[in-house]
Amino acid sequence: MTFTLEQLRGFVAVADELHFGRAAARLTMTQPPLSRQIQKLERAVGAQLLLRDNRRVALTAAGQVFLVQARRLLRLAETAPEQARRVSSGSSGLLRVGFTAASACGVLGSLLNRLSEELPDLDVDLAEMVTREQVAGLLDEEVDLGLARPPFDHATFGSRLLHREALLIAAPEGHHLLGGGPVTAAEVAAEPVVMHSPTRARYFYDLVVGTVPIAPENTVHTVGQVLTMLWLVAAGRGIAFVPESASRMSVDGVGFVPLATAVPEPVELHLLWLRESTNPALWRALGALED
Repeated sequence: MTFTLEQLRGFVAVADELHFGRAAARLTMTQPPLSRQIQKLERAVGAQLLLRDNRRVALTAAGQVFLVQARRLLRLAETAPEQARRVSSGSSGLLRVGFTAASACGVLGSLLNRLSEELPDLDVDLAEMVTREQVAGLLDEEVDLGLARPPFDHATFGSRLLHREALLIAAPEGHHLLGGGPVTAAEVAAEPVVMHSPTRARYFYDLVVGTVPIAPENTVHTVGQVLTMLWLVAAGRGIAFVPESASRMSVDGVGFVPLATAVPEPVELHLLWLRESTNPALWRALGALED
């Protein structure tokens, strides 16, 4: 047998007043139907909740325990419609965000601060992923919003340019390239290079090979993560081409110098989302992040 919210409200009123007459008046009902509600509730629960006689009403031990849970259930029943409306409108709910390591050192913090200000009831889950993993996560609906590098399939994904930054050369401390102004592509063409993976970091691979004529024999390592590149640079394995935000990673033994490029800030970071997403929180978040 189940019980109803009306029975719970009746029980809580009697527990508060310890008097059936006052509880009935509080509920704007008469005493006999209230007594029947309590009896039905006790049968549904399978335990006596109240001790009552002509002189007094008291809670049993079972009634004291049940009262705590009854109040919790009533609070849930009262707040559930509002929570559902907030989730439906996107002002609360869950937003799952994928981000690249470099973006965590750049724009991720300010983006999260803005979401907190505009949508304070929105829960945000974070997952560090390279762009390829973000695309797969969006397609599988394991991620709602990505901070990713182009290009994208615009028929499947919506995107918005979020940030532009310079391309830097990371070199071991004391390297002859450091300490001056921007370095040209010709000056680094013969340097040993820790290179971006053409599969796991395709965006940076294409950007670098389109900017610097790197001979295949000069590539000493191929990796997919910027932080791994910096560790290898610190170990003296070669130089690397990284976004400006990577300079905030503070890896000991690594210095940075700008690379002269045709476009002053060629590195792009985009917001990326699935056009067919049904998560209302995504659309509210995109609205909150508009300039």
